[in-house]
Amino acid sequence: MATLREVLADAGARLTRAGVADAEREAAWLLAHVMGCSAGSLRLRGAEGIGAEQQQAFGDLVGRRAAREPIQYILGTEEFMGMTFTVTPAVLIPRLDTEVLVREVAALLSGPVRLADIGTGSGAIAVGLATLLPRATVTAIDISAEALAVARTNAAANGVADRILFRQGDLLAPLAGERFDAIISNPPYIAEDDWAALLPEVQQWEPKGALTPGDDALRFYRRLAAESPSLLKPGGMLAVEVGIGQAAAVAALFALAGFRVTVHRDTGAVDRAVIGRLCD
Repeated sequence: MATLREVLADAGARLTRAGVADAEREAAWLLAHVMGCSAGSLRLRGAEGIGAEQQQAFGDLVGRRAAREPIQYILGTEEFMGMTFTVTPAVLIPRLDTEVLVREVAALLSGPVRLADIGTGSGAIAVGLATLLPRATVTAIDISAEALAVARTNAAANGVADRILFRQGDLLAPLAGERFDAIISNPPYIAEDDWAALLPEVQQWEPKGALTPGDDALRFYRRLAAESPSLLKPGGMLAVEVGIGQAAAVAALFALAGFRVTVHRDTGAVDRAVIGRLCD
């Protein structure tokens, strides 16, 4: 019978050959998932044997990861702002980059505010804001019914489903005739020309429509800047995540639309969140 240490070493080597950057750690996460324990405890249990069924199950998961399927889709979850989110190939995997947008927006708001999250995907932004702002209500919009189903699951799992309303539709269309204190979005912003340079995990597995707007990387920012003022209360906020090198252009679009603009950096010192306040 093979030991946990042996199968873990073999899996790490296989993932390294497949080009997985953090192969040994990810192999440990996969084995821990199969064994029903923490990855850290595997080091202490290395001499234990692994049964044939468990070894087969582990090998299947390693094969999926070697094909560059994201480990988050394999395990079905990802952490964001200290919360656990269900993720499927219907939604983008929540990323640390987005936390600055959520935290900066929350820091600027208080009380019983009405928020709208456009392109909610997994619901990470909507759930994050509802958690940080316990008196807020959020309308979460996505064009994908499959994404909305995932977002509903995450809202319920994180205890904020009673304050998030989910609607299906294109961008701001489902909000017609309403007014909000803030509209927040992490829209598709990767230019089509940059698609080939993406990692296989992104290019081959994550939903393309949630990543790229086509040839014009700023297409959705133009629409948000033009359409959101009529949906915002006086002094209302439009806040978005942007790609590397896009902050200045997006800030200029917002300024032309009548917003006072600030730009905020993520943990990697990248200008990542652009926040506009409607001028009085």
